[in-house]
This record gives sequence, structure tokens and C-alpha cells, in this order.
Amino acid sequence: MNKEVDINELLKELSLSEKIGQLQQLASQFYIKDSEGELTGPLKDLGISEEKIWVSGSVLGVKDAEEARRIQDKYLDKSSTKIPLLFMADIIHGYRTIFPIPLAIGCTWNLNNAVLCGQVSAKEAALSGVHVTFSPMVDLVRDPRWGRVMESTGEDTYLNSVFGKAFVEGYQGDLSSNYNIASCVKHFAAYGAVEAGREYNTVDLSDRQLKEYYLPSYESSIDEGAKMVMTSFNTIHGVPASGSKYLMRDILRDNFQFDGVVISDWGAVGELQVHGVAADDEEVAEKAISAGVDVEMMTSCYINNLENLVKEGRVQEELIDEAVLRILQLKKDLGLFSDPYRGMDGDKAKQMFLCNEHKEAVRKVARESIVLLKNENVLPLSKDKKVAVIGPKGDSTDLLGGWSWQGRKEKITTLKENLIEGIGNNLISYAEGCDINGHDESGFEEAVNVAKEADVVILALGESSEMSGEGGSRAYIGLPGVQEKLAEEILRLNKPTVVLLFSGRPLEITNLSEKAPAIIEAWFPGTEGGAAITEVLYGDFNPSGRLTMSFPYATGQIPVYYNCYNTGRPKTSNTAETRYVSQFIDIPNEPLYPFGYGLSYTQFQYKDFTLSSDKMTKDDKIIASVTVKNIGDRKGTETVQFYIRDLVGSTVRPVKELKGFKRIELEAQEESKVEFVITEEMLRYYNIDSELVSEPGDFHAMVGSNSADTYTKKFTLL
Repeated sequence: MNKEVDINELLKELSLSEKIGQLQQLASQFYIKDSEGELTGPLKDLGISEEKIWVSGSVLGVKDAEEARRIQDKYLDKSSTKIPLLFMADIIHGYRTIFPIPLAIGCTWNLNNAVLCGQVSAKEAALSGVHVTFSPMVDLVRDPRWGRVMESTGEDTYLNSVFGKAFVEGYQGDLSSNYNIASCVKHFAAYGAVEAGREYNTVDLSDRQLKEYYLPSYESSIDEGAKMVMTSFNTIHGVPASGSKYLMRDILRDNFQFDGVVISDWGAVGELQVHGVAADDEEVAEKAISAGVDVEMMTSCYINNLENLVKEGRVQEELIDEAVLRILQLKKDLGLFSDPYRGMDGDKAKQMFLCNEHKEAVRKVARESIVLLKNENVLPLSKDKKVAVIGPKGDSTDLLGGWSWQGRKEKITTLKENLIEGIGNNLISYAEGCDINGHDESGFEEAVNVAKEADVVILALGESSEMSGEGGSRAYIGLPGVQEKLAEEILRLNKPTVVLLFSGRPLEITNLSEKAPAIIEAWFPGTEGGAAITEVLYGDFNPSGRLTMSFPYATGQIPVYYNCYNTGRPKTSNTAETRYVSQFIDIPNEPLYPFGYGLSYTQFQYKDFTLSSDKMTKDDKIIASVTVKNIGDRKGTETVQFYIRDLVGSTVRPVKELKGFKRIELEAQEESKVEFVITEEMLRYYNIDSELVSEPGDFHAMVGSNSADTYTKKFTLL
């Protein structure tokens, strides 16, 4: 076959069983060997015959280019259709050279970093035989108990939307290059709203909330050209996503005009029966194909039942034809009919893995993702001071985070090793103190003794990679094990101490924030994390990260997010001592660290916030401007954030919503005028009739360094 293949004519040549085969995705283990002993287990578990694997349309999770080539060879030899396989994988924040987790990339507030991550990841993945990545995840996340917050870019609709577009741009380009791969937006829809932050749990949202807060980020990525969409595990309006015509037909196909491939998440089609909306595998297949799921990942309801359902008249063959055409179109777009081995080059892949160019890209993003949460005259550190590195993350190679299955921990240089390389072995000492999740305190004494001999202490604490990501929900999101006890022992020494946190989520660190003089959130920073952190600690790089998820004051406060509603009885400074307002009686309403927050080694002053007019019609624009000055003594980067509040609407409106941001780099004592354009489109929302409109009335425009510290001007939409 060649790239000019007519997929409509090709479709006519396929038998019904061959067409249905294109809708099946199997893991790579099914194709590795012909040996019956190798295949009996998985084939039996999935309930399919061996011959059916040779009509399946796509493969999940090949380990390298050599394996992909062997599988494609064998498939084309055995397949009756000779239609090449698609190879897909979870390339979430890097293939072999691992970037910081997506939540950390969001905290850079730099869209170019998402593009860069996509480009480097795509190049390494494509050379390794991958055609499609299951990324970006654009789920809106407000509950850090959910492990998969590490895959998102945070709690804000607008920010997730623009980052989603940037990731798609990086992965895909226009697919003309063999270094690009197709992107798959996930999880459709609203998976980030699972109850209690528990994996695979229920989602129950109003239609207006769904449309206004959760759907825009998917639509944005689709508008950028994403080739695939993955269904979510959860329910929406009482229907599991993989069986929801409302989500897949009405919203995705009709409203968003998406014409690409829809794939289920692992096993999600078969789970319609477990959810209780289908009695058996036949009904599962009927509901999923009718809803619009094109590819069934790792269950066998389609391949074992669709043919009979068509013969019985319960499923129209046209539904199968539509799905197959979309899959064939994607294969054609990727050039697989012309070259089934598109991009596969194991030798070149090995040259790209961890090459200097890719490592420098990762280090750049890692530097910018680090968030300075507190600093009482401790940072940056002096390079002539003795430093004690204390804690289980201090000499750990567990810096990659979840969804880094092709990463290599043995290639990681730890924080301690980077400090020794940069500062000198004679100035760095180390004691683990305790492990990540255990309760053994026997190492405390050594840790205290090591800390006593130092001028400065770095407490390297946090989670293991397995504590976040899929299946990594946590009810208590404080530091695990006895790490906080270790920290208290060290902090009693009253040494200049930096608490350095490694995590896949915001943590509950209220006690530490009260006692520690300096705190840095490093997330899971990736392959070059240790080097990037060292640069920040010693001031070779001025921290510029800003939070894209609020840090809770207490776990019981969750969900806590900046763009909440005011309520009818808001707690204000005038009602602080009043009982009958919306409040906790034992903790503040506000988060410990709010959305958009982050410190620098310099300070920025905001002044002269003005609007070009205090009135506008629907055809007008207002220019909001503010002057920002670096009043410190070193160069720094400030993220100027712009928010709007609709004061009166036909439905309740949030207290503020992010509508724009600009990163500016200023030399010491330099100032810059920053402008934002207010348009009528920015003022639209879903009204009481679920219509996307703007309504005349008063608004607040707000500008500041984070969502809690803003300057306000009022304007009116006529």
C-alpha cells in the first residue's frame, strides 16, 4: 500500500470481522512470541482466540524500536488485511529523558516548556516505535488526594486550556515529520472531579459546571488538532463515559466537531458491566459502539460480540464503518501505509536518549518549575558553608515521578551527588534519618549529629513516585511515615534550614510552614532534577515557579481552590468573629499557599494599575495596564496574573477567574509596563439557561502576583 491509498475503497475490501479487528487494541505481550506457552495466559484471560490478534488494529506499550519492528513484521506477515499496526504508549512527561511531572510544568507558567517537553518526548518516542501518546491530560483538578493530579497542569480552566494546546503543538506539529507523534487528549470527561479524590470513583456534576469549568480544556486541545481523545473511567450524569452518547456524540462530535479517533482507557469498555449499565458483554459492545468509542483497549467485547450484534440488527454496520474509517485516516495521516516502520530507528534513539541537548531542555524546565514557598533570609545559600543533607530524598534516585516507565533511575544523579559536584565533598555531609514511609526512628540520632556539625541544613523530604499517579490516591496528604518527626528534631537545632519537598501533589505542610525558615517545592523534577535544584539553592538560578494548585491548610479543607463561589454568608474581616458564616471554626478558609503563589530572590512592586475606560460595549475593548518594578538587587522573573470577577450574574459567579498572564524578566531596579486586553468574549459564561453569553453589568479587573494578592479596578459592560 502507498500513502495515496483510498481508505473508503480499502474499507469496502474488508470483511466485517476484519473491520471489527481494527477496533481492538492489545498490549504488546500478545505479539512478542508465537509460543503457545507465552500466549495462553493473556489470551485466555481476555477470552479471544489467537487468530484475532492478527486482525487487531493497534498495540499498546512496545518497549523499543526493535520490538516494534518485530511485531509489525510478524503482523504484516500473518494479517489478512496487511493494514499496518498503530503503536501507542503513555508518554506523559518524557520517554527516556524525563521532564518534571506535568503539574510541575504547569508551575512554570511558560507555555514554551510544554511545547519543548512535547517535542523532545515525541522525538525519543517516535524513534522507539511509538506513533501515538496518551497525552496531554487536561483534567481540571481541585482535590490533591487524587494521585493523578500530577498529570494535570492544575486547578484552573484557562491555564489547563492553554497548556493543553501547547502540549499538542509539541507532540504533533503537523505530523509531517517522523519525529512527531499523534496526541490523545484525556480523560473525557471531568475525571479530575472524582469524589473524595479516589481513583476510578464517581463524578456527579451539573451540566453547567461541566460545560464551564471542565470541558473547555478538552475543546482547546481538539481545536489545536489533537488526533485522538480517550474516554474517562467515571460517570457523567449517571452514565459511564465510555457508554455516554451525550459526551461522545452530542458534545465531542457535534459541538466540538471532533473527527478523530476515540479510544477507551484500559478496560473501560468492559467496565460498563461492572458499573451496572450493561448486563453482559453483548450489551457492553452495543452501548459503547453506539456511544461512539472507536477503539476498545484491553477488553474484548467488540471483537467477540459486534459481528453477532450486526447480524441480529442490534448494531448498524455503518457505526463500525465510521469508526474504522477514522482509524484508517489516522494511519494514513501518520504515513503508515507508505512506511509501516515510520520513524523506528533503535540506534538513533539511543543517540537521542539523555543526550546533552535533551538533558539541558529538561534542566531548563526543572529550574523554572521549582516553587519557593518560604524564605526567611536563608536562601540563596553561600558556597562556602558546610551543608548537611538530611532525609530520605537527599540521596535518592526517585526523582522521575509517575508515568516515567522508560526512564532509568540508574542514570539519575542525586541531590547529594550534585551538591558534592558543585560545592565540594568536604562541605557536604549526609544522613538519611528515616525512609519514606516507615516508622523506624533509629536514624534520627545520626541525622541530628550530622546536622549539628553543619552551618546549613537541607531537609530533603517527600513522597515516593508510587504515592501519586494512577492508583495513587491518598486520604492523608501530609509527609508520609515519620518524616515530619525527623524534621521537628532537626528544626529544634535552630540551624538555617531549607525544607526541600519532592511530591506529585500539593501536601499538607502547615506545621512545617510555621517552623521551617525556608521551604521549596521541587515536585518530581525529572532526569536533571538534582542539578536544577542545586542551581536554585545557590542562586545560580532565581526561582520563578508559581503554584497552579493551592496547598491546603488541612486535608479536611479539600477541595480548596481559588475560583470558588462567595456563598450567601461569606467570611470577611468584618465577620471574622461571627459564628453563622461559611467557615471552619478550627482552621482558616483560605489555603496555606494559594493558586499563583511563589517567591523569588528579589521583590516586585506593582503600581499604576489603570483601565483605559471604565465602560465598554460588546464591540469594545479595554486595556488594563500595570507597571511592575524589580525593587531587589538581582535579576528575576515575575508572572503577572490577570483576573476578572463578574459581580452580578443570572447564576452565581466565582470570586475571580484567571483570564491572562505574562512572564516578564527584569533586571534589578528595572520596571516594565504590562498590558492585558479585556474583550467581551472574556466575560462570557454559561447562564441559567446553559447558554454561553455575556451579561451587562459591573465587573472587577484584578492584577497581581498571585490569586490572593491583587489590585482591583471596576468596569461596566453596557
